[in-house]
Amino acid sequence: MKIGMSVRTFKKIEYNSPVILTFAGLSLAALIINYITFGESNKLLFSVYRSSPNSILFYLRLFLHVLGHENFSHYIGNMMLFLLLGPIMEEKYGSRNIIIMIASIALMSGFINIMLFPRVALLGASGVVFGLIVLSSMTGLKGGKIPLTLILVLIMYLGQEIYSGLFVSDNVSQLTHIIGGMIGCIFGFALKGRSA
Repeated sequence: MKIGMSVRTFKKIEYNSPVILTFAGLSLAALIINYITFGESNKLLFSVYRSSPNSILFYLRLFLHVLGHENFSHYIGNMMLFLLLGPIMEEKYGSRNIIIMIASIALMSGFINIMLFPRVALLGASGVVFGLIVLSSMTGLKGGKIPLTLILVLIMYLGQEIYSGLFVSDNVSQLTHIIGGMIGCIFGFALKGRSA
């Protein structure tokens, strides 16, 4: 009786957000592989830094660095908001648009990091998370009106990142957060009024 009930319960679980859940799963797999390889997989695939453009890995890292995380704390910190906001945005705007947004954030943040910080390796999904934060604040964008939530998010989140980038010395890439937020804003305006 209990087994039948648990099987029925398991069948009710839905893979409701394929892009977001797959991204979170791939990020977890990348983290586990990184632990198994004692950090080598992050260096090889899951972080972006200036290297020879003659290598195929250079181009893969431009996209794959958003899957890499330094440790479980870094992963969980990113995934909490990612899994909270991502499914809502994927349902509203569609899987294809979310994939394009994630790829755009990965490519732009990777490329800019290589250009401006050639000796710094960048990894993690925080730019994607910031993109989702800004995109979610724009869901009420209608008829030329700017939602107050967008203004508050830009002031609080992006303002904090600009301040931290100028006055706080840490190993967090504020520029990545700003790039993610800007791309989220661009997608918000481009997708206004659309639903999946």
